[in-house]
Amino acid sequence: MDNRLKLGAFFVLFCALSLLFYNVDVAYMVGAEEQSFSMFQFIGPVGAGLVSPVLGLAAVLIVEVLAKVVLNEFTFSTFNMLRFLPMLAAAYYFGSVNKDKKFGFVLPLVGMVLFWAHPMGLAAWGYALLWLIPIVATFVSEKHVFLRSLGATFQAHVVGSVAFLYTIGSAMPAEAWWGLMPIVLIERGIFAAGISITYVTLHNVLEFVAQMLKWDMGFLNAEGKFVPHTHKQEEE
Repeated sequence: MDNRLKLGAFFVLFCALSLLFYNVDVAYMVGAEEQSFSMFQFIGPVGAGLVSPVLGLAAVLIVEVLAKVVLNEFTFSTFNMLRFLPMLAAAYYFGSVNKDKKFGFVLPLVGMVLFWAHPMGLAAWGYALLWLIPIVATFVSEKHVFLRSLGATFQAHVVGSVAFLYTIGSAMPAEAWWGLMPIVLIERGIFAAGISITYVTLHNVLEFVAQMLKWDMGFLNAEGKFVPHTHKQEEE
């Protein structure tokens, strides 16, 4: 089968699987209980790492729009439109960080400045220090997929927190922001573990398919170190 057809089939299947994950809630957002986090947090960034940042971003956007249309949740409020951005940031980071570090530390630094520029953010200044974590993770992302995943989920957290603060979160007292810090650490640790497991699992599935069907998976990202058979022809 032509690699373009394989890529197209993979893209469609990945979007379908992501839609399933999108419909499984795992946690509610503090301060916006009608909004929730879903298992899409685990799979959203992965596509950009498996194929390319551009296709990964396209998959995230398609899934998020389709999910909101299907669930009749597509509204044009500022906050709901901004909610598209966190996963896009996470996906781009996950797909590009091992080759380009700039995004990985520029976004958290910009997020800190924007957070502290808001009166409530300044009162809860310590909350933004959590975003030193993705900066550190960026510089060691090649050492383990969990560190790369941790950086990705915190990129989403930066964008989501700043968007929340400037839209509906300004009424949340500073004490609540301070109190969220240990919760964020646990939450993002779980999300990073979920991303890591999903990434490695999908790689193993692709390896199995490559071996069983004797397919070259050359459409995958070249850093598919978890899939020794996908780039066999290149190695030869």
